[in-house]
Amino acid sequence: MNKTVEDPVCHMAVSGTSFATEYGGISYAFCSAQCRDRFLANPHLYTGLPGRKAAAQQGKEVIKQRRMVLSAPLDAGQAELVKRALLAMMGINEICIEGENIEIRYDLMQVTAEQIADKLASIGSELGGGWMERLKLAFINYQEECEIGSLEVTGRTRCH
Repeated sequence: MNKTVEDPVCHMAVSGTSFATEYGGISYAFCSAQCRDRFLANPHLYTGLPGRKAAAQQGKEVIKQRRMVLSAPLDAGQAELVKRALLAMMGINEICIEGENIEIRYDLMQVTAEQIADKLASIGSELGGGWMERLKLAFINYQEECEIGSLEVTGRTRCH
């Protein structure tokens, strides 16, 4: 009989053999490859120690916001495709696409910027020519924007 266990990343009930892996001599199961990969990247966030709960076991969320600026705006079909693909991922809270700006709010305990970038890259062929170059430039712009943003005195308004 296959028992049901809790995914340590998203806390969903899953089959004990679903995306199974072992860490520290203990078997873990996950709802998806995304949750398994997130766990394996930083297992200490999810496993804890005797008498000390890990951040995930405490129900902690780490909400991040990433804003990317593309070299050209997405058309309506492309924007919808990007929104659907990202919202299908665990941990994505909000997507806002306005012109060439893509703003993503996500829970770092469930998904990383690298996983988001991988998802965007995987749908690149559906978005048409030049998408990968636009995406690379967006990440470069984001890094520079973060450096500048840390120097600002006033905050930005959020995307609606």
